[in-house]
Amino acid sequence: MRTVKPIKRITYIQLLILHAGIAVIIFLFESFAQLYFVGVLAYFLFRTFANYNRNDEVLFAAAYITGFEVFSRMTGGVGISYEFAKYSVIGFMFLGMFYRGINIRSWPYFIFILLLVPGILFSAINLNYDTNVASALSFNLSGPVCLAITALYCYRRKISAIKFEQLLLAILLPIVSMTVYLYLYTPNIRDILSGTHSNFEASGGFGPNQVATILGLGMFILFTRLLTIRSRLVNIVDLILLAIVSYRGIITFSRGGIITAAVIAGVFVIFHFIRSDVRTRSALIPKILFIGGVILLTWLYSSVSTFGLIDKRYSNQDAAGRVKQDISTGRAELLKSELQAFYDAPLTGIGVGKIREYRFEATGRISATHNEVSRLLSEHGLPGLFALTILIITPIFLLLSSKPNRYLLPLFFFWLLTINHSSMRIAAPAFIYGLALIQIIHAKPKTLIHRK
Repeated sequence: MRTVKPIKRITYIQLLILHAGIAVIIFLFESFAQLYFVGVLAYFLFRTFANYNRNDEVLFAAAYITGFEVFSRMTGGVGISYEFAKYSVIGFMFLGMFYRGINIRSWPYFIFILLLVPGILFSAINLNYDTNVASALSFNLSGPVCLAITALYCYRRKISAIKFEQLLLAILLPIVSMTVYLYLYTPNIRDILSGTHSNFEASGGFGPNQVATILGLGMFILFTRLLTIRSRLVNIVDLILLAIVSYRGIITFSRGGIITAAVIAGVFVIFHFIRSDVRTRSALIPKILFIGGVILLTWLYSSVSTFGLIDKRYSNQDAAGRVKQDISTGRAELLKSELQAFYDAPLTGIGVGKIREYRFEATGRISATHNEVSRLLSEHGLPGLFALTILIITPIFLLLSSKPNRYLLPLFFFWLLTINHSSMRIAAPAFIYGLALIQIIHAKPKTLIHRK
């Protein structure tokens, strides 16, 4: 395993400025987004082939694409397919397997892939005649397959702590670009306020759920950097970025991604605190309190800038202050219909992609699922239940190992919470699940040998 040097402070600042500039160029010339995405793929392919993936270049490629996916969809830079980012992650993971193989103990994820096959067969049988079967399979299986392939490559793969930090940075940089773009797209939030529902205008004209999810991931990465990186300049920059990214995430009015960020940040604090020595613990407490104060100020600013509507949103109220009956904004009804489909066909499921048609026949409305757990049950039946069990139990065994990845639980919860409010529409939950399986190797302190 090659020694990876930490990124210098000036290089980090330069990377942030570069990605801010990319956001400005894409805002002025939106067609540049497609060219940039192609450039990113070409760059990482060249690095991977040139270095034979010795430094896990495929992971950096997948990480960057994961952070860039929502921004690329927002600006029309997704390439030939809406799911192209997931396909790109899958492709890079296969490339990594070709060069560096996989851990033989990752066999549960082979079983996970096999458990998806019956649902594909029943999909071909049950889908309506005028439904595009290939499109239905692509939309509904690209996420689970992306997760399985990423997990196969990442399972117990040994990576230094510095390299893992750089992987998280690779996810963060395009999120910074998207954040700058959002400020350019809607510089004044008060001009586009229309209630307490999710705000598309504040989300760059794209789905607030997906935007808030990826901004929440950026918030978590910045939060962990503040606790793990010892550099006053970097900490100041990250703290400012945390406030900037948090504000844009909050004012999307989409709660799932922000609540997820808060939960996994709390999990990370607990796990990091337990694993730290006494000296580190004593320094953590005032630092966490200070970061919490900055986030509180960010929330107060969000409340003022939205005339208090954001407070009503998180209190489940409408603009008039009336409490809404359904706190799930319709997701409970979707969950109920998907569980009913599972009860109707518990052994085989109703087939991949069939739930949309099933729901339309039952309610007369077409709506996409928001919950990957209930979708796996409804469309795959008992094999889906076994597949879900594998995804939950396997990381738990890693957690019980002697030296688990301190990011394991937070990243696992990011996956679990995200698939329960946003399904697997983007690559982030799939790739982040894979990162949770990585084994982080901490450098041993050098000892001096005294010779006579």
